Order: sequence, then C-alpha cells, then structure tokens
Amino acid sequence: MEYTAHFRCVAGCKGSYSIEEIIYKCPHCGELLEVHHDLDALRQRSPSSWISLFDERIRTNQWPYGSGVWGKKEWIAPELDDACVVSLHEGGTNLFWAERYGKRMGLSDLWIKMCGNSHTGSFKDLGMTVLVSVVRQMIKNSRPVEAIVCASTGDTSAALAAYCAAGGIRAVVLLPRGKISTAQLVQPLANGALVCALDTDFDGCMAIVQRLSREPGVYLANSMNSLRLEGQKTVGIEIVQQFDWQVPDWVIIPGGNLGNVSALGSGFDMMYALGLIQKLPRICVAQAASANPLYRAYKAGWDKYEPMVAMPTEASAIRIGNPVSIRRAVRTLNKFNGVVEQATEKELAEAVATADRTGTFACPHTGVALAALVKLVKRGEVQKNDRVVVISTASGLKFVDFKIRYHENRIEGFESALANKPIELPNSYEAVKSSVFHAIDSKPPLT
Repeated sequence: MEYTAHFRCVAGCKGSYSIEEIIYKCPHCGELLEVHHDLDALRQRSPSSWISLFDERIRTNQWPYGSGVWGKKEWIAPELDDACVVSLHEGGTNLFWAERYGKRMGLSDLWIKMCGNSHTGSFKDLGMTVLVSVVRQMIKNSRPVEAIVCASTGDTSAALAAYCAAGGIRAVVLLPRGKISTAQLVQPLANGALVCALDTDFDGCMAIVQRLSREPGVYLANSMNSLRLEGQKTVGIEIVQQFDWQVPDWVIIPGGNLGNVSALGSGFDMMYALGLIQKLPRICVAQAASANPLYRAYKAGWDKYEPMVAMPTEASAIRIGNPVSIRRAVRTLNKFNGVVEQATEKELAEAVATADRTGTFACPHTGVALAALVKLVKRGEVQKNDRVVVISTASGLKFVDFKIRYHENRIEGFESALANKPIELPNSYEAVKSSVFHAIDSKPPLT
C-alpha cells in the first residue's frame, strides 16, 4: 500500500499541506497544525500484521528500522526517502520496573520509561530525528532551508545540534542565559551549533525564534512544528510494545511546552484506531508549581487559561509560562480522562532522592512526575494494583549540579531529607572499619 501523511489544522479548518511545506500554523485561523495519516490505507494491514512487523524490526541492522522511531516509519513519515533519514539509533529505551520505589507508595506495578537513555540524553531525540530527516529531504528537493533554529531550555538544543551535525545542516539555538545546566549548555556547543544565550526566559527566546523563523531560509524546530510530535508519539507505542501490546492503566508525564503530552496521546490514539489496542490509559500531566499554567486552568475547569511568568524551578526544562501546545494538551487530557497535578521544589527534590535510593538516577523533571504520582496514590485516584508508567524525560547526568546541591543541603527553602555526603577519613583501616560498622549498626540497608 501507498501510505501518506500531511499537515492539517488542529481546529478542523479545511485544507491540507505537505509535510515538506514550510508552514507551522493554519493560514485560515492561526492555530497550530498536526500531522494526519491515511488511516484507511493503514487499516489494509491487520493489527496482528502491524504487531509482527514492528516486533521484527526491534534492534535490526536493516536501515533505518533499528531505531525505535523508524521501526514505525509507516506511522511516522511514510513518504520519506530512507536515504534522507538522520538517525542516531534513538528510542528503544528501557522500561525500568521500579519495584522498590513502588512499594514505598503501595504500588506493585510501577515502571519508569527511561527516555533519557538516548543519544543526547533526552526524549527530544525522538522528535528531532523526524524533523531533521524531513528537512534533509526538503534540501534534497531544493527547498530553501539554510538553518534550523530552536528556542530551548536545554534538551531541545542538544538534540537539534546533534542531529544537524549528523545530517550536515546548520543549527541555531536560543537559550535563556544562566537558566540551564552546564551539561545542557555544552552539548550544542560541542556539536557546532550557533548558540545565542539571551537575557530572558524560555518564553522570551520563543518569541524571538518565532519571528526569526519567518525569515527566508530559517526553519523552526520547536514543538509548534508538529513533525517533532510524530517522533515523540512513539513513546506510547514503545511502552505498549514492551508490555507485549498490553496498555498500562496510567501514564504520568512532566509538562512544560505541552507538545509531549499530545504526542503521547497521539501514539495511543493511532494504536487504538488501527485495532492494536482495545483501551486507552489515563494520563496525568505533572507541572512544577513555579510554572503551572496548565494546572491552574485544570483547577478552574478549563474555563480560564492564562499564560504566566514562570518562576525559577529546578525542573528547568519545564519552566514555561506560555506553552504553545495548550490546545492540543487540553484536547488530549479530555480524551484520556486525564488529570493535572503539580509539585513544589521540595516535593520534586525529595521524590528524586527517594527514587535514586531505589536504583534510578532521575532528573528533576522526572521528580515532578514522581511527586505527582505520590499525590494521586494518596488520594486514591491511582489504585494499588494499577499498572503505572512514569515518563522519565532526561538523563540525571545532565543535572549533577542539582544533585550535588541537594546532597550538600544547599537547595534554598528546605532541608534535604536524604542528604548523603562523603565521609572524609584518614588513610587508616581502623577508621574505615569503624565508619562501615557504624553505618551497619545505625540504620537499615538501602534506606
């Protein structure tokens, strides 16, 4: 079969546009666009046949299908030439059974999807492989693209820079100066991107990037470009695949610019529409209390949404007060019987520290999702036998400064409950022995 995909308006305006067209918003109403697939053509293949095909491709050496994204190519960008694919073997990340952490909350079936175990250390790789690959084909077809630009709180810029470097395309990133970690800053620098550090926040960077993308030859890479979401929707598909095509009861996901939650829902939607699954999970979007416009709108019954000035938070990647994908996120939450929860700085930090004591090395954004889960369990929305998946969006290695400050008890506003500093000792066996046995005698192991 010939499978096709094209842009359409999220508000339902008439008209469709090639995914190789340089367009981000509906020309009729100004709303964002989204990618639509020809589901009737895809239904010509049975659900069991799709499952067999996707299972056969896991970690294959046949280009480009070994990627967790491109293993679902027919559902992502079916008309893309394989020779134009820019892949760094993204996706295929492990689903960690958080057994010990779950038991602390009374859950027996808690899992953490480790999206940070990817090439640049975050889930943003999943979307960037699609966007950069399509741009590569656009350039091949003589479209006038000279550079790809993004505003970022760190992870998007790292992914864009890496994929552009692999694809031979110029990358430009705008970052809020002093508001991202050192590890996140050095990634696009190392990959040769033009990095502009601005005296503003993410929303300020985004405003400039949107203007810049209207200049000839400049292509936008932020999630208002729904090509990104096509790659990110594979997270939901991959989770179900890892559960032998069974659907979890809940998925908890951190939310900032809110493209990720709509992408997550899109993946489940597509599986449901094509008969691969027979139910949908519930979704919780978790926001930092310092940057929670979606949470505020949810608590108001969706009747009132207002952008806000996002305040400082350790979860810097979701420090966004005016998310561009608000309409898509609300639509997804309504369809998936979703909820929105928030986490304070203390709650997210302690959730990270507690999870780390049980084998993770979580980023602060994952901490927001974990803290939200604790609240859902306490009020009985998540039941003890529910299968729950928390989306871990980035590697904790990007945020070692946060972890160091936590364990040195230097995060302002609270005392670290699980601070763990090295014990400085002389070069003496007796001193080491005394310290070891004091620890054994004073507290249970691994608490």
